[in-house]
Amino acid sequence: MNQHTPAAALACAGLLGYCRAGFEKELAAELDDIAAEAGLIGYVRAEPDSGYVIYETFEPTPLGSFGEATDWRRPVFARQLLPWFARVDDLPERDRATPIVDAVKASGQRFSGVVLETPDTDEAKQRSGFCKRFTEPLARALEKAGCLRTSRAGLPVLHVLFTSATSAWLAAGQPGQCSTWPMGIPRLRMPSNAPSRSTAKLAEAFMTLLEDNERDSIVRAGQRAVDLGAAPGGWTWQLVHRGLRVTAIDNGPLRDSVMATEMVEHLKADGFTWRPPRPVDWMVCDMVEQPSRIASLMAEWVATGRCRYTIFNLKLPMKRRVEAVEQCRELIRKRLASVGPFDLRIKHLYHDREEVTAFLTLKR
Repeated sequence: MNQHTPAAALACAGLLGYCRAGFEKELAAELDDIAAEAGLIGYVRAEPDSGYVIYETFEPTPLGSFGEATDWRRPVFARQLLPWFARVDDLPERDRATPIVDAVKASGQRFSGVVLETPDTDEAKQRSGFCKRFTEPLARALEKAGCLRTSRAGLPVLHVLFTSATSAWLAAGQPGQCSTWPMGIPRLRMPSNAPSRSTAKLAEAFMTLLEDNERDSIVRAGQRAVDLGAAPGGWTWQLVHRGLRVTAIDNGPLRDSVMATEMVEHLKADGFTWRPPRPVDWMVCDMVEQPSRIASLMAEWVATGRCRYTIFNLKLPMKRRVEAVEQCRELIRKRLASVGPFDLRIKHLYHDREEVTAFLTLKR
């Protein structure tokens, strides 16, 4: 292989998005809109409960023409978003590497690494062991063929998504454009003394919704925070273990492990009507309520300067999930229109179920 394609010129066939099984319809609608905005012409394919969605262009398209369409942060319901360039079917059981290497060679693109993945479904997870065993042999074969250059910074990473034992989609993960976690899922350990599993949700929100430099600059020990709807204390626990002092608002009790930190003031009050006596750095909210009501409350706190930053959950209806998210965006936009530009980021996290998690702040 003497000639190699610059990443921007790689001929791609569309977009490949990973999602939670059962949310394919929502991601498909988002990819349709993103592709149209980028001027791509094609169609979307989504199988229910498959854990992934395909957007396929009618003609091969240079990666450089996709623009921001490959940014995984844009779609709410995507855990990962990648431009794909080949699909390999009928993989022989005894030599899956050769057809994959041939497809990569045909693309003319070199890669800095290779990641083998499956959709996040019970059926697909049975192939996770195979992916671990096959990664090194495939990497060796790619390196021997001149397709892999691990020492070259800036090259895309080859993602191989096995949707069955004999079929794989090949995609190019661009630095800064795709999730850095395999399958788009951050690996978090559940702390043994946390009061509820919801603490992992806030931990993932900090990892996913904030950039590395932001976590260092806007989440700092000594800050003051409010947790609306705090009981039993999972989100409060997460804030305290980052060094923040928390006012926990809930009529229900907090676990002893939270109160024992001596960094929490628990007030039995209504999260919708209580207001802090002075502005705080952070407000978080995981109350179970209509998403539009939560969105309006969050926008009010930010608009009036009661908090600088907020992370909150929006519990979505089983139907019209995309519409519910857009309604909340519009409510926030209208409330903050007269205040100034704002930054709103929304993601369906791995630890979310029928909800999405959002970060909101005014731009400064």
